[in-house]
Amino acid sequence: MLVALPAVAASIQHPGLFQEMEVRMDMIKGHQELVAALRKSGDVIEVTRQVDWNLEAGLIARHINETGDRSALLTNIKDYPGARMHASPLSNYRRMAVAMELDPDTPPKKIIDEYERRVRRPIKPTLVKDGPCKENIVKGDDINLLQFPAPMVHDGDGGRYLATWHVVVSRDLEQRDWVNWGMYRCMVHNEKYLGLLTLPGQDIGRQYLKYQAANEPMPVAICIGPDPCSAAASTSSPGAGVSEADIAGAIAQEPIELVKCETVDLEVPAYSEIVIEGHLLPNVRVVEGPFGEYTGYRTSPRDPRPVVKVSAITYRNNPIVPIANMGTPVDECDILFSITWGMDVRQAVSKLPVAAVHIPPEACGHAAVVAVHKIYEGIAEHVANAIWGSKLGYLMPFVIVVDDDVDPYNWNEIIHAMFTKLHPQRSLHARHCTPGHGLYPFLSTYERKWGIASNLLIDLTWPIDWDKNIDVPQKASVRGMYPRGLAEKVVAGWKEYGF
Repeated sequence: MLVALPAVAASIQHPGLFQEMEVRMDMIKGHQELVAALRKSGDVIEVTRQVDWNLEAGLIARHINETGDRSALLTNIKDYPGARMHASPLSNYRRMAVAMELDPDTPPKKIIDEYERRVRRPIKPTLVKDGPCKENIVKGDDINLLQFPAPMVHDGDGGRYLATWHVVVSRDLEQRDWVNWGMYRCMVHNEKYLGLLTLPGQDIGRQYLKYQAANEPMPVAICIGPDPCSAAASTSSPGAGVSEADIAGAIAQEPIELVKCETVDLEVPAYSEIVIEGHLLPNVRVVEGPFGEYTGYRTSPRDPRPVVKVSAITYRNNPIVPIANMGTPVDECDILFSITWGMDVRQAVSKLPVAAVHIPPEACGHAAVVAVHKIYEGIAEHVANAIWGSKLGYLMPFVIVVDDDVDPYNWNEIIHAMFTKLHPQRSLHARHCTPGHGLYPFLSTYERKWGIASNLLIDLTWPIDWDKNIDVPQKASVRGMYPRGLAEKVVAGWKEYGF
């Protein structure tokens, strides 16, 4: 059933002056605490000049992402006196390190290694009676999504997206102990209705299909601005039946505090800035989108999509609305995909002779670079099969396999290998009619609708039958053309040369 809803109001006055609260505990328990930690590390600036929620705030976030600048706490929002927004909370590795309470200068590989070390030890959440997200509770006729400064993120978006850095909580209809956390875009339709993008290949999409078949509304809770570990966990892909809440606890190294919702049978991070409770209605569609997406393009058309009827809103005093502006790299999705999806790829190829794996943020999650110890011919195909046969297979159309003398974290080395070792005939292996994601920019509209894609393996390894002394060229690099002892000595004493 396609229905029409009243249009979103252009603006609403929201009284009150907000002041930033201080970190009250060691763990970064919420988004306000994250802002305080970023202030301490010098990774956020406060913008006091007036900023328009209509495109300007989104443009600031986008420019931060494209320049790698500090995040911005916007404290003077047009039409919303006293309200605050936080542009680009975790759009680089440095801020991710702060969120994990690491040294801000920790290199990306060490951040990723530490993340993987932590998530090997899941920690279940703890249920508390109350939390900051309950400081204000709104129900019934008083519900008004537009009391918060929902941004118009990109020019041409279908509407204002209040939830761009959040956790959507949902419970499976049949497997009641399976509670899914994910990050799915949410567009404001009017004061009491939200659009929620649910794709069949996603966990929430599979859950929603069950409720729809039973003609039952699906309870959901949208937690805007949770603690950074919960937000990070919501972008992971542990699979059906696995709780992202346990992963969030592992990242934080202590249980995530959850509190019960007011009107739905769900538990949410207690330090969320804003929690929107409601039901995803069965067999009801309202036009939603388009939206500039993590791929760096606007690829999904304005189509009828599921809608949430809001039953309650709870929020912290002085809430901050975060803006994660998806688009060209590097943004929050790119950073988190490189960490969470990278771990999934490493698990998929863990039984193979693999030296290192990385998902470059610049690839928007679409490519895995895998360095291998080439001990047999066909290892590149073996690696690609393992990745495409995993739960991430439909999300990663490109696999690049390199020899173990190439660092997957170094784009210079990858590009060099691409244009010196790639043989135009034997190095490229395309597969057609594979499962694909509806947001792939390179697909036609028909292919996006039906999830029909193609995959490509790029094999940048030397053939196993080439003689290493005759056929394989020697790389003219520090590691490839100098005695190891001398190279290590020169690099270790680099400052002694005056550099």
